[in-house]
Amino acid sequence: MAPQTTDGSHDGGTAGDRRFAVTARQVSGAAVLSLTGELDHDTVEPLRVALTEQIAAAPERIVVDCAGLRFCDSTGLNALLRARAAASQTAGAGIELAALQAPVARMFEITGADAVFRIHADLDEALAGRPPE
Repeated sequence: MAPQTTDGSHDGGTAGDRRFAVTARQVSGAAVLSLTGELDHDTVEPLRVALTEQIAAAPERIVVDCAGLRFCDSTGLNALLRARAAASQTAGAGIELAALQAPVARMFEITGADAVFRIHADLDEALAGRPPE
């Protein structure tokens, strides 16, 4: 399991390889997970842990802030898709994405996953919006 710091963040990799991190916080009634770095097979576990924790807390919304996410492969996409299904079934919550950077947005477009998630231009827009119906 990935180490967790007291601020609710999870780091990926070893002490010398911190390529990915997740920070969780509550903002305006939404659980916000901020992703930074590169999300791939070697770094996905902190995201899985953070998503599982947030789904267990049963928030109305989970917003994944991707402003700091430079890369995401199919492993990261699958983790988000599985979490979306689990959140819907377990908590009745939705998972929304914000601030997809060009390389990550392109992967979502190519796979069609952009039609599955509610995607916002940035975190402010996501937090100003209503929860998905």
